[in-house]
Amino acid sequence: MPGRDYILSTVAMLQEEHLDVRTITLGLDLFDCADRRIGTLCDLVRKKIHAAAGDLVRACDRVSRSYGIPIVNKRLAISPASCLGAGHDAKGLLRLARALDEVAAEIGVDFVGGFSAMVQKGMTASDRALIGALPEVLATTSRVCASVNAASSRAGINMDALLLLGETILEIARRTADRDGFGCCKLCVFANIPEDNPFMAGAYKGTGEPETVVNVGVSGPGVVKRAVERLRESGMPVTLADVAEEIKNTSFRVTRTGELIGRAVAREVGAEFGIVDLSLAPTPEIGDSVGEVLQAMGIARIGGPGSTAALAMLTDAVKKGGTFASSSVGGMSGAFIPVSEDSALAAAATEGTLTLEKLEAMTAVCSVGLDMIALPGDISAETIAAIAADELAIGMVNRKTTAVRLIPVPGKQAGERAVFGGLFGESPILRAAGASAGDFVRLGGRIPAPLQSLVN
Repeated sequence: MPGRDYILSTVAMLQEEHLDVRTITLGLDLFDCADRRIGTLCDLVRKKIHAAAGDLVRACDRVSRSYGIPIVNKRLAISPASCLGAGHDAKGLLRLARALDEVAAEIGVDFVGGFSAMVQKGMTASDRALIGALPEVLATTSRVCASVNAASSRAGINMDALLLLGETILEIARRTADRDGFGCCKLCVFANIPEDNPFMAGAYKGTGEPETVVNVGVSGPGVVKRAVERLRESGMPVTLADVAEEIKNTSFRVTRTGELIGRAVAREVGAEFGIVDLSLAPTPEIGDSVGEVLQAMGIARIGGPGSTAALAMLTDAVKKGGTFASSSVGGMSGAFIPVSEDSALAAAATEGTLTLEKLEAMTAVCSVGLDMIALPGDISAETIAAIAADELAIGMVNRKTTAVRLIPVPGKQAGERAVFGGLFGESPILRAAGASAGDFVRLGGRIPAPLQSLVN
């Protein structure tokens, strides 16, 4: 049984340090709803979601009250829509997205992920239809999130898909120009997308997953920050190894909490328990920031020398503590650095110490990639595709998940401010420096997979 100090420290995490279950995400297989008649497909999707997930929000609330642990978001992840809607055109997939948006509102979930396509090696007609529907879908729905896997360590990078997505991202931004291009906040472009990710916008229900499965994302940047601060304020000699050990121990307790809650919710809704995602996911609230953890570790200016090494140490320690606490670790698991969603990162970007180039370097050691990056509204589709290709190449070569959420802000330039609101936050618009890579991007085709893809 846990000792008194263990229990008291966990109580302090909850009451003072922003520990919460960031999301409970129910993955739901919808392939048995497929039909050549779009009306029938949408009706079957509605019925199955109501049957399988209709009690999800109430179940989360019951478990939250029982354990006294907040569950911030309740979400749904479905089978990839490009496969579910195969044979339908962009208009049909738009109808599916609107049906998903409506049923998500009816059952009370915050977001539904899985309006997704896997195009790392090529695009089907259904994949192209889904990408073609994205501007209207993300401009006219409030809960639907989309993702496209355009690269993998086994397949390489689909540059044709990235150029098409660059054009699509610009169109999404134009359709939501009155909200600083907010629609782009709901689209992630991935390399090596995980099938069990509980976080949006990249969550979807993979084909290797159970019929219904609960995946949990526990986030505690504030908890980790205070643990590091207490250690450094203790008056004892402290080394970086000591800091890593403290982060590891804290991650252990956070992961235990997440698995406890996830398994309880899974029992309540009659689903299998899937994984705990260990990712430190910040919010715009002061004290709930990955950037502040780096500062507590001694990085005076985020983006300055030492930032990448500190982030690597943080990510590794979080993973080590979490994997010791649970045999069901998955998703992305590490540390997110979404600029607009993290107050300290946004401040560093405003000061100019955190640039697009430095962020790219830091993504080589964190969990995801260039996340929630506001860009000038006059950026070209080719430049968006090239930025995405650079980031996905890091994931492809290193056999890890990387992704981009790039938001061109219509009518605004580098140095001005993009405001998205709520958990999406706000940040300065970053400069995309350097000459155009249009000639490279327009060559098209596929960047071949690296040699390490030959692992059989």
